[in-house]
Amino acid sequence: MELETEKRDGGITLVKLRGRMDVRGAQDIDLKFTAVTTVSQGAFIVDMSEVDFLASIGIRTLLVSAKAAHARGGRLVLYKPTALVAGTLEMAGIAAILPVFDDMDAASAAAIAS
Repeated sequence: MELETEKRDGGITLVKLRGRMDVRGAQDIDLKFTAVTTVSQGAFIVDMSEVDFLASIGIRTLLVSAKAAHARGGRLVLYKPTALVAGTLEMAGIAAILPVFDDMDAASAAAIAS
């Protein structure tokens, strides 16, 4: 699993994930992902367009970081999950907690909305 970050206008941090978010993949990025999303205050968009698989451990990573961002007055949203990942998020009921967007402008607007 790979993770890249990019600062965007409006105080948004784009976190690009690539690979499988299974046990091994989540372990590969967990510390860095948590550090990026919990230490900084602000808005976060997690680009899931190159995540091939999402297991429960990956969902946990996303939820913990979303909760921490919210506690600091920020917000974490998901952007463009693959069909398989979107199905996993839907079955787990995550969309009710973590907003999912297929449009970057909509994701950006939601991320900075308080």
